[in-house]
Amino acid sequence: MPGRLIQGVKATGVNNPVFLLDEVDKMTPGIHGDPGAALLEVLDPEQNSTFVDHYLGVPFDLSQVLFIATANDLKTVSRPLRDRMEIIPIAGYSLEDKLPIAKRHLLPRQRMQHGLEEENVEVDEEVMKEVVQGYTQEAGVRTLERQLGALCRAVAVNLVEEGEENSKRTHNIDMQFVEKVLGQPQFSSVLEGRMGVPGVALGLAWTQVGGKVMVVEASKVPAQGSREGKLKLTGQLGSVMRESAELALSWIRSHVKLLGLQGNNIVTGNDIHLHFPAGAVEKDGPSAGVTIATTLVSLLTGRLVRTDLAMTGEISLHGLVLPVGGVRDKVLGAHRAGLTTVILPAANTRDLKSLPDNVKDAITFIPTASLEEVLTAAFPGGLNLTPPTPTIEHSKL
Repeated sequence: MPGRLIQGVKATGVNNPVFLLDEVDKMTPGIHGDPGAALLEVLDPEQNSTFVDHYLGVPFDLSQVLFIATANDLKTVSRPLRDRMEIIPIAGYSLEDKLPIAKRHLLPRQRMQHGLEEENVEVDEEVMKEVVQGYTQEAGVRTLERQLGALCRAVAVNLVEEGEENSKRTHNIDMQFVEKVLGQPQFSSVLEGRMGVPGVALGLAWTQVGGKVMVVEASKVPAQGSREGKLKLTGQLGSVMRESAELALSWIRSHVKLLGLQGNNIVTGNDIHLHFPAGAVEKDGPSAGVTIATTLVSLLTGRLVRTDLAMTGEISLHGLVLPVGGVRDKVLGAHRAGLTTVILPAANTRDLKSLPDNVKDAITFIPTASLEEVLTAAFPGGLNLTPPTPTIEHSKL
């Protein structure tokens, strides 16, 4: 809106205020122009000293203003605009972060808003943990506060119905009361009944609501006739993830002897179906490469992948494990799911410094640089990979 920046400076009464531009990723071009293009001049320290406000038509010095912009998703922010900013990523809250936040801030605020005294509502830590895990799935705590507000309203109604003589009674919230007010838990473990068969492995994905465990499943069907088997992928996947699946299958085809599949047409004689559950959610990114490769090897060799383990990492055509992003959130997602071992690229070990100490103590990290290392760690007792015997060609003299 023309004149908004000058109005803000005028309201503060100083020429060096702090401006908060909330959710700049939601800006879209309209009939009045593109606000993202207008911010290019505003945020550029080389240009904003002579910023011309189109409402007043006079130049103004914005070089002393400190701009803080927020965004939930950087993908929708144009690259020229990102080049003018210093990006400071802020990770989502872990379960261990949400529990004290709920106890110290959210619950007291909801008690006050609903006219309750401190002694009216008590929530045990185990019940609070169940509310966080079963009724919320977010990086922040906004939904968690709404759920606590619903519980406080139910307590307030009970106290009113019981009469004024019971207004000081303490109400201990248990899971029976939580399910009565909030219903059955909306989110459950994605691992129930999934493991225990060949062709299933657990990956780690980054989402806008934090890290989460992703199940990858594979099955094989005999190919019709003598044609070469095809790879079929389902689960609303993006092009990058489809390429990762093709890379993994190509690596397996070129290492059949290493995997103990020599003399077997198990790769070329079967169609392979690779599925990512939660088909309504769009998925893309290279970090599922090691999980896809492990799933296919498990399917083709009949070996079971460890059930206490999840993994993340991009793969190259020659089987190298490349670094990925969002490691902190992914590890926290594995911790919430109760997993105790995480395979990650060796180059990502530096990202572990940002993890809480209790998470680092509860999880064993296995840094890997190649697919051979991933497969050896992913199967109980190791995969017993046997490298092919080198052959020496004698030249004729």
